[in-house]
Amino acid sequence: MISLRHHAISLVAVFAALVLGLFLGTGFIGDKVNSLTGTSRDKIGDLNDQLDEANAARNASDGFAHAVAPRLLHDQLKGRKVVVVTAPNAADDDVTAVKESLSAAGAAFGGQLGLTTALLRDRESEKLRSIIDQSIPPGRNLRPELTDSGGRLGDLLGLLLQTGPTRGKVSATEVDAALQSLREAGFINYTDRAVSPGQLVVVVTGGAFPADSGAQGQLVGRFAATFAARGFGGVLAGRTGSTKGGSPIAIVRSDPSLSNSVATVDNVNQPIGRITTVLALRQATTGKPAAFGIGAGATAITPEA
Repeated sequence: MISLRHHAISLVAVFAALVLGLFLGTGFIGDKVNSLTGTSRDKIGDLNDQLDEANAARNASDGFAHAVAPRLLHDQLKGRKVVVVTAPNAADDDVTAVKESLSAAGAAFGGQLGLTTALLRDRESEKLRSIIDQSIPPGRNLRPELTDSGGRLGDLLGLLLQTGPTRGKVSATEVDAALQSLREAGFINYTDRAVSPGQLVVVVTGGAFPADSGAQGQLVGRFAATFAARGFGGVLAGRTGSTKGGSPIAIVRSDPSLSNSVATVDNVNQPIGRITTVLALRQATTGKPAAFGIGAGATAITPEA
């Protein structure tokens, strides 16, 4: 037997359907639907055609970049060793593609480090500061003007993992001890015996950081710049959208003290962006880091040949 409640619900549903039918047939919604005839429908069709053309052009561009990449990248980084660092929002596909591009350019792989979400939240800055202070090799110093977490960590890891002119003698034991302390504290992750010093660094981040991310983008941006400053060059590479708001690339491009130390590429999720990452890294070795891509602040799509 149907309850009174179910009967009432059924009546309401039937009534709502009748009202909606009248509303669609004779009300303003019907008028709006009917208005999508003639010129309006033609405009929609034109927009769809333009979208199809844009997608076809994009696919052709990506296909061309894939085809010419081996010739463009060949031996660009021959004899160089590159360390790869990832931000928590870096896409795995981007990281893999960057490493493949580095390999195609003749670079040796110095291993991969991952920055953690706990590091970016910066809620244990005193603990991090203590570990950094204890990990500085005897006789070496960090830059005294750096007081923030990202800057100091980048400076330390750059000292340990970049064989630049200011490195001096740092033993493998000192490097291992520092990395293990940072990993045990939850600030970085890496695979044992898979990271070794190199001359160059690529820091891979994702797209736009959310509005509530606070200073996380600043931490990554400053980390990348200070790490790169210890070696012979570096690139901070992000996805399309990585120049927005407080994202790392936006931070670096807005601050000459950072952009003079690390190059930026804002479309690493595209084939041309990965080619650009390698070429920007090569150019950075000449002491001329620059901003490349399609986002705000880019000075060119890719370095000149």
